[in-house]
Amino acid sequence: MKDGGRLAAAIEVLTEVETRHRPVQLALKDWGSAHRFAGSGDRTVIGNLVFDALRNKASLGARMKDGSARAVVLATYCLGWGKGLQALSDVLEQDHHAPAALSADEIACLSQEPDSTPSPFEQADIPEWLWPHFETVFGESAIEEGQALATRAPVDMRTNTLKSDRDKVLKRLAHTGAKATPLSPVGARIEAKPDLGRMPHVQAEEGYRKGWFELQDEASQLAAHLAQAKPGEQVLDFCAGGGGKTLALAASMQNKGQLYAYDADRLRLAPIHERLQRAGVRNIQVRDPATSSLEDLVNQMDLVFIDAPCTGTGVWRRRPDSKWKLAEKALQDRIEDQRRVLESASRYVKPGGRLAYATCSVLREENQAQADWFLEQNPSFQSVSAMDIWKTTLPDARLPKYVSDRGDILLTPGSTQTDGFFIALFRRVQ
Repeated sequence: MKDGGRLAAAIEVLTEVETRHRPVQLALKDWGSAHRFAGSGDRTVIGNLVFDALRNKASLGARMKDGSARAVVLATYCLGWGKGLQALSDVLEQDHHAPAALSADEIACLSQEPDSTPSPFEQADIPEWLWPHFETVFGESAIEEGQALATRAPVDMRTNTLKSDRDKVLKRLAHTGAKATPLSPVGARIEAKPDLGRMPHVQAEEGYRKGWFELQDEASQLAAHLAQAKPGEQVLDFCAGGGGKTLALAASMQNKGQLYAYDADRLRLAPIHERLQRAGVRNIQVRDPATSSLEDLVNQMDLVFIDAPCTGTGVWRRRPDSKWKLAEKALQDRIEDQRRVLESASRYVKPGGRLAYATCSVLREENQAQADWFLEQNPSFQSVSAMDIWKTTLPDARLPKYVSDRGDILLTPGSTQTDGFFIALFRRVQ
């Protein structure tokens, strides 16, 4: 396919996503199934166009004075990818599979500086209703942090120290351009490629199949690290999902002690069994909510880790379509979910044990406010400074920018070049 046909395909997919409210990955998959002639390179470019258009939908829509799929896809190619007006015009005119030629209004928007300054939420590429929430958290850095969430994410990997070490992993992945992560002591990273760039399929690598590393964002690695699961402890991963942090906790425990993996949604737990086998983990017991109970664990855990259900505002780089689907009601629902999870999970912490609360959100309502609420409702718990643990255990890592008075930490793409991630720690004192 030529670029004209790729542009037409991206517009078609994005229109499907927006008008029928379909997940972008599913819409791309269905388009590929219906257009078998498109090669893998074509599908990569089309996907990149769609995802980048979604990432920058507000700012590009403001520039084009039109938020339609056509407007933002053409602006992505011309402005976002730096192809320029002449190249875009040539593509549209020379490929009979391309969208219609540019209109006079489109040419004016693409060739001239905007006649007005976009609003802050448009500059930040976030939904308008969320702008006050971003200002509350980030202040003068709100636009910068929103723009960072609209960039492409790297591929981050966590070395499985049960089977390998980071130097060995980096040596095996040298051909991919992988480098050590700047913060996580066990992380490796392949930086995102711009425009038409195609990222390597690391899950096809021999090291992945052998269990030497797992795909996991650096922020998620750091959250598991700060929880400080130790060999011989009794640990419960209360919202285990597919098991990414479960595996990280198991590696910290060196396969010693007992780690329980639980999730209220048994379907989310399904991938964990294959991952456990590949990683060589032997100290995990998976508790299926449909066939087992956690009652025997009440007041027994040295550590309970909660990766709480949230709005996912911290992972917009990877799931840009979710940014525009998020509604105020969903935020309120997640706040209620998080409080239920905190109350339920805290029952399993023994006196002297710890509770780790994490989200992949950047919103105060889901993070700092929930930590405040939990401490107010549960006087038997006290706050533990995650920042103090960072300073002690990561002495060579740059200190995070967003830290509460208690030492709770918020990581962000703009400040730490990670996903947005919050971590607060508590200890049961009675």
